[in-house]
Amino acid sequence: MTVRALLFDVQGTATDFFSTVRTAAVQILGSRHPEQDWSTFVNAWRAAYFDAVGVLTPTDGPWTSIESVYRSALDALLMQSGLDEVTDSERVELNRAWRRLQPWPDTVPGLLRLRTKYTLATLSNADVSAIVEISRRGELPWHAIFTAEMAAAFKPDPRTYLMASRYLGHDPNDIMMVASHKYDLRAAAQLGFATAFVARPLEYGDPVLADVEFSDEFDINATDFEDLATQLGV
Repeated sequence: MTVRALLFDVQGTATDFFSTVRTAAVQILGSRHPEQDWSTFVNAWRAAYFDAVGVLTPTDGPWTSIESVYRSALDALLMQSGLDEVTDSERVELNRAWRRLQPWPDTVPGLLRLRTKYTLATLSNADVSAIVEISRRGELPWHAIFTAEMAAAFKPDPRTYLMASRYLGHDPNDIMMVASHKYDLRAAAQLGFATAFVARPLEYGDPVLADVEFSDEFDINATDFEDLATQLGV
């Protein structure tokens, strides 16, 4: 296995969406709704995003932004939760939390080690502008940013992975996909990419909710980005 570049999932793998979005919800709405279980709310919101992306299909029409997907899911969830009185400005601000995700503590140190040997890039379903903002705020040291928007297809569509491979100028077998989501890695592996599973036990706040079991189907199983760097000899 000769790896020259690493592609990273961002939401959940490189960043802690749960804590970031939950904190925003509590700050914006918590004082008026102290009875609300914001942990469950955030995870239901994330699940609604996955459900929506799963049924979206590539078209020749206007691109469906992930920001709009999150907003539609938020509006539906607020209604289901009896929080209809939340204002539009509050909804806009809460939805922006997905553009402000904070990196895990090991993310930047691990990436700084890895970039001394490998080309680092994102491969996220989030909008390009969102990944740019997340990267700027978190000072994430990527060499390049790729997202599904650039391929007009969401992961795990093969076109997304192959788009990144083409832009990097490397064959899939020279690239390693890094993610905490196994469906993402399995889709990349089918195209010839190397794979690295990174366990994120707190991705959903409660360790019981996360799939952190290592598997021999992946080339590397790591506890975090620092461990990934060590296993890759950096």
